[in-house]
Amino acid sequence: MLRLGLTGSIGMGKSTTAELFRAEGVPVIDADSIVHDLYRGEAVAPLGDAFPGVVVDGQVDRQKLSAALAEAPDRFRVLEAIVHPLVWKREKALIDAYRESGERLVVLDIPLLFENKAEQRADKVVVVTCAPEIQRERVLERPGMTEEKFALILSRQMPDAEKRKRADFIIDTGRGLEHARVEVRRILDTLENGDQ
Repeated sequence: MLRLGLTGSIGMGKSTTAELFRAEGVPVIDADSIVHDLYRGEAVAPLGDAFPGVVVDGQVDRQKLSAALAEAPDRFRVLEAIVHPLVWKREKALIDAYRESGERLVVLDIPLLFENKAEQRADKVVVVTCAPEIQRERVLERPGMTEEKFALILSRQMPDAEKRKRADFIIDTGRGLEHARVEVRRILDTLENGDQ
């Protein structure tokens, strides 16, 4: 079974592109969804111990965790050491289940794919991109987003140009939804025909 990594910096259109793959019948394993689930389950106790005050009503409060990390960015390593192994375990179980059900392709939707060296878990990588001004506009429209928060997120992400250099496929979401849909189909055709 082919594992297709999907990534892109914040505001580049990765979630929309993941939906386009789903619309073509391709299963998508969403790392962010797994994290959300872990924040209500397995990750609660270890994160509560490592970051006092971030657990509210039995689950990790993402805003409190973000605030703690904004005050001490070096603590991202602690967060990752707890969460990443749990995400990988869940991802592997899902991949195994899709393989057993006969799927020939699965998309791994991983925001920090290159930053966390997760490209080793993918056979090919799709990077979504757009012009910086489009990215900025999209991100600053998000509820609760500030210039400072945007800057902190960008500081933890590999530059877009570097991601594009490492990609097997690139989708420019700044050219509109229909263009992205055509590109998704082109990638699937290429993989189906073994041209890449």
